[in-house]
Amino acid sequence: MSIRIALENPPEFYTNLDIIRGQVVLTLSRPEQIGGIIVKLEGEAKSALGVPADGSGTGIAQRERTPTGDVIYENHKILYKVTQAFPDEKTNALPQPYVLAAGQHRFPFQFKFPFNNACGDPVAMAKLGGLSGAGGIASGSGLFGLGGIRVMDGTKQLMYSHVTKTLPPSFTGFPGQCEIRYYVKVTIQRPGFFKENWRMQTGLKFLPIEPPRPPKTNHEAYARRPFAFRPRSPRTNASSKKRASFFSGWTGSSNAGSTSAPTTTADGKLATEPEVPPSIEMSARLPHPAIITCNQPIPLRLIAKKLAGSDAEIFLTAIQIDLIGQTEVRCHDLINTETSRWVIVSRQGLSIPVSRLGDPAGTEVVLPNDIWCNQPLPNTVMPSFVTCNLSREYQLEVKLGLSWGKPVASISHATTASSIFGRNKNEGTDLAQEIHLPLHFSSVEVYSGIAPPAALIEAMKQGKNKRTQSQRPPSQSARPTTSSSSAETGPSTAPQQQPPALPPRTNTAQPPTAAGTVAGVVVPPPADPLYPPQLAPGEMEPPYDDAPPSYDEAMAEIMSGPVIPDGVPRPAYSGVTNENEPSTLPAGGNEKS
Repeated sequence: MSIRIALENPPEFYTNLDIIRGQVVLTLSRPEQIGGIIVKLEGEAKSALGVPADGSGTGIAQRERTPTGDVIYENHKILYKVTQAFPDEKTNALPQPYVLAAGQHRFPFQFKFPFNNACGDPVAMAKLGGLSGAGGIASGSGLFGLGGIRVMDGTKQLMYSHVTKTLPPSFTGFPGQCEIRYYVKVTIQRPGFFKENWRMQTGLKFLPIEPPRPPKTNHEAYARRPFAFRPRSPRTNASSKKRASFFSGWTGSSNAGSTSAPTTTADGKLATEPEVPPSIEMSARLPHPAIITCNQPIPLRLIAKKLAGSDAEIFLTAIQIDLIGQTEVRCHDLINTETSRWVIVSRQGLSIPVSRLGDPAGTEVVLPNDIWCNQPLPNTVMPSFVTCNLSREYQLEVKLGLSWGKPVASISHATTASSIFGRNKNEGTDLAQEIHLPLHFSSVEVYSGIAPPAALIEAMKQGKNKRTQSQRPPSQSARPTTSSSSAETGPSTAPQQQPPALPPRTNTAQPPTAAGTVAGVVVPPPADPLYPPQLAPGEMEPPYDDAPPSYDEAMAEIMSGPVIPDGVPRPAYSGVTNENEPSTLPAGGNEKS
């Protein structure tokens, strides 16, 4: 016996609205009885943090385990879809259990990736149980009347705090602390108390669609810093006398009264008077809002502005661009922040002028971007995201090295040392003064680079308008009119549509407040998913139907995925080193499903 999950044309990674198709390939060496083949598309966001040693239960958690070994876990089912590959509509009429002959059998399946995470929907989670109760996915005929399909216990998700956001990307990198994984699971049910079900799973990579980008404008986000060099002390001719050579005593009296050559600055001028130190402002600019894209260069601009009227030259000698990622791991009341750093560009030994001789104060010089314009972000950088127990945000740091005068490396290449009988050509020249300026962007958004389809953007606009209109209070003409006497004495005598009767309770409930009545009709409060309303005698199902799907969910079912030109592969993404490796979290964080 062997089980294999064969995906149809798997891409580098999947994204929202993608349709994943495949087949369950089952090879049997002898006839076997099969009760059913269940396929699940799952996504999990796991976190595990150690309790602080003081036992407070709050604050920043340690990555290492405490001496007592107390570790708490969270496992959010951000994606959970179930389908039955066998029996299908054609084989439902056959007698059970089904007997498959020896050989190879193929059972197709298909899923569609949604927009948002599933654990944020309490109604959907409450419908899932360990073996699923009435109204669950596994309802229907079967063993013990439960349909025989094992699903996860969704009520456990109700104990966590949730947010409804776009599905996060696949993510590993902090072993034993957190991870986000997606996979396809297959369970082949075998009837019989002493027969174990056959299971198989395969991992997937997922990268979400980016949100709609704002329209392009001329606005820019900037990080700038002014700086003034230290003034140099003036030198006189007498302060730097010519060094006497070995044969100076044999020279005639004509050389006895000679003086040294006049001292010059790094710019080649005489240093007889104090120089005005140059002052400059360096600014790094990004399009506003500050958005950079995965696998693409950073749209950065560097501008130098001369602040003082100094007649001096300033050069850019070094540049380093770092992308800083901060991952916030949450587990109940514990929070831990991990910092990662990617060096995008690092160049030394440059000599790029940023302030020239004769430039007046206020002159701006745009530095050439050929240093970083061809350096895309590494494929290990994931987009910014927020999910229930994990989040990732980014900062950008630009470090610049500036020199007043020719850099030392340039001078050393242009001059050579003299022999013991001569004089160094660079003697009497002031060394270049160097500084290093950090420019910091405290918040930068990283997008995946997968643009949403145009139809999706239009549908989101329409959905936003519909939600806005539904939240507006009703107009005066639309409100029901009642007389003042009836409003004061009680509800109107006109027949009203009453809600279905509920079974009587032993204790008397308080009368509804004004907020619970509309035009004299008592509106029952919404039922808690953990405590659904009781069924009256003779009722086979709850009187209130489930809420319809949201607008986003309905659009996700009919919308197609992002369009990618033919022959253009999706960019590489390495947020997960190996999507099929076992989980690095302790066994306590794993949840059967």
